[in-house]
Amino acid sequence: MAPLRSWTSALAVAFTAALGVQAIVMPDGHTGKLPTLGWNSWNAYHCDVDENKIMDAAQALASSGLQDAGYKYVNIDDCWSNVTGRIDGHISPNTTTFPDGIDGLAAKIHGMNFSIGIYSTAGTLTCGGYPASLGYEDVDAADFADWGIDYLKYDNCNIPQNWTDQYLSCDPDFVNTTANGTCNMQLDPDLAPPDYDWTTSNSAVRFNRMRDALGQQEHEILLSMCIWGTADVFSWGNETGISWRMSADIGPEWDSVTRILNENSFRLSSIGFWGHNDADMLEVGNGDLTTEETRTHFAFWAAMKSPLLIGTDLTVLSDENVALLKNEYLLAFNQDDVYGGPATPYKWGANPDYTYNATWPAEFWVGPSKAGYLVLMLNPGDDEVTKEATWSEVPGLGGAAYQITDAWTGTDLGCMQGGYSANVSSHDSAVILVENAC
Repeated sequence: MAPLRSWTSALAVAFTAALGVQAIVMPDGHTGKLPTLGWNSWNAYHCDVDENKIMDAAQALASSGLQDAGYKYVNIDDCWSNVTGRIDGHISPNTTTFPDGIDGLAAKIHGMNFSIGIYSTAGTLTCGGYPASLGYEDVDAADFADWGIDYLKYDNCNIPQNWTDQYLSCDPDFVNTTANGTCNMQLDPDLAPPDYDWTTSNSAVRFNRMRDALGQQEHEILLSMCIWGTADVFSWGNETGISWRMSADIGPEWDSVTRILNENSFRLSSIGFWGHNDADMLEVGNGDLTTEETRTHFAFWAAMKSPLLIGTDLTVLSDENVALLKNEYLLAFNQDDVYGGPATPYKWGANPDYTYNATWPAEFWVGPSKAGYLVLMLNPGDDEVTKEATWSEVPGLGGAAYQITDAWTGTDLGCMQGGYSANVSSHDSAVILVENAC
């Protein structure tokens, strides 16, 4: 093996002026700047994963046109290694399920012009009980680089007692909160003091150890932190990886979609180029989500600038859902290379503004882009309602009339005076692109 040329010295920490945060900038100046697009094995297969399923996913991404739409990462989640432990200090791929090894599979994936991702954990075992990387960061990072891995999903299970954090952060999925989602020491005495520096926490140290190990490799590997919104990762994640999970796991149910949407609506200030809140893998095509719920799920994950990692069996995904995943307006907003910030709520609707409600999130959202302003109107209720976006209420819009495009159909709706209204079915969303004044 050739001597490693460390790119740690080339790994810049840039100040993102619009957000007032620091962000990792990868050496090539491009990779990781925008939210990751691709596919991950977990939601589709959990631990029942093998080389054939990974290759089938890659082939389906290519044949369906999703690769051409920008979905470039093919990511192996947990359970790819031998569960019995390390061999000579190294994690060993399961050669029954991955007969060509991870390096052989990576070569095939790269040959199809995709990038490939893998999974490990900042603990003693992965969430599925397989060998993990805490204490082996240098070894594992070097192996991943040798195999040609381009992306690492780094999870947060099985943390030994000597690596747990001194305090808890205000994470609604894991601590007691008030009705408005805030925390106090009366509800949870283990909360961190208000001035606590989370960059000194054991969680930050654990994840930074892998960041530094990856930075010593010749082959560039993106670090995605599956940290579930714990340890106030929003205050330091930009200095460690290109994305960080902002909540507990998603499920293919409507109440899971609204829970994450509500929670993330209060966490959006940490998002910008090179750093993104990860709202978790997509459930498009899974469970009992209705067509309307699936549209809302995808629209808001795209609008919040979350990574978009498809999590279903692509070989049986409906044409309708393939078309949804290729929606040109939502993908263009998610991948905008001029405006790095997400869409944000500008009016809560039925609830007073800034209401924390896991079943009824903010209804009216807007975000700027190269093409115009993306406006989303959510109906969390059980009945069809009429939603109206009034131009004078929408941040960034000061005129009386604008040219409008329906983001679902691509229909040019013409010049709209004063605002736009639409009948929105239960759990569906109206999404429009507000373009030039007219």
